[in-house]
Amino acid sequence: MALELSDEQIQKLMQGISIPPQPQIMVDLQMEQFSNDCDISRIAKLISQDVGLSGSILKTINSPFFAMKNKVTSILQACTLLGIDSVVNIVNALSIRGELTDENIVQLNNFWDSAMDVAMVCTTIAQKINSTSVDEAYTVGLFHNCGIPLMMMRFENYGEVMHETYTNSESRIIDSENAHFKTNHAVVGYYVAKSWNLPKYLCDAIADHHSADVIFANSEYEKKEQKDLLAILKMAEHICKLYKTLGNQEIDIEWERIESEVLDYIGLSPEDFISVTESCQDMGLT
Repeated sequence: MALELSDEQIQKLMQGISIPPQPQIMVDLQMEQFSNDCDISRIAKLISQDVGLSGSILKTINSPFFAMKNKVTSILQACTLLGIDSVVNIVNALSIRGELTDENIVQLNNFWDSAMDVAMVCTTIAQKINSTSVDEAYTVGLFHNCGIPLMMMRFENYGEVMHETYTNSESRIIDSENAHFKTNHAVVGYYVAKSWNLPKYLCDAIADHHSADVIFANSEYEKKEQKDLLAILKMAEHICKLYKTLGNQEIDIEWERIESEVLDYIGLSPEDFISVTESCQDMGLT
């Protein structure tokens, strides 16, 4: 049985940090909403392609209002529990609040595209190595850079700094952001994910996704759920060439630093990883 929300409850749940939804996704959702055979699984599939919408749906279902016994990380499960009416109301609330200028849309295109690509590759890797929940792998892939659009909208020169961060082989990607802005997209992303009521280990994975070298160098690191997600995420980022799409670089300096530790942890040889990469390419994911 679907759970119903009033307009007032939706507005309270939607307060706080939000990421504007991708305009085309909003159009597709509206078309589905008004179709004669509107289907919750198709709506969930569309929502799962967008960071902001997915976050809002998960924040809603994981709020104290519903008192779920376990945190929900599956978009389909969340949408099914909420029901079509509540999901559509949340989407409509976001569409009113999330209007973007043409300039913002252009700046965020790479973010939207890369988030979906990484999420899909994370899912494929999780299936191949049987390391963690496929839903959670998808979620961390979709949300790991959710702080980027907020940084873009807050700081005019964020794009330039982001390119700079991918060029330094001696420091973390987030160190340049810290120097310029006194914060970084991983920290912002952590608080966004926390505000969406995602499980703590997912939030921690987002916070630490550019500090993976320290985590994988520590053989006694005890947070296995987080470490599994980070391993999958770092492989997916490299396969999707984020160093090129977001960093405008030809070499993935970060991956070169952590490759051997990540592959050793997962139990993949370099040849195995090449095979995984080729599988993703064959599926049209990169």
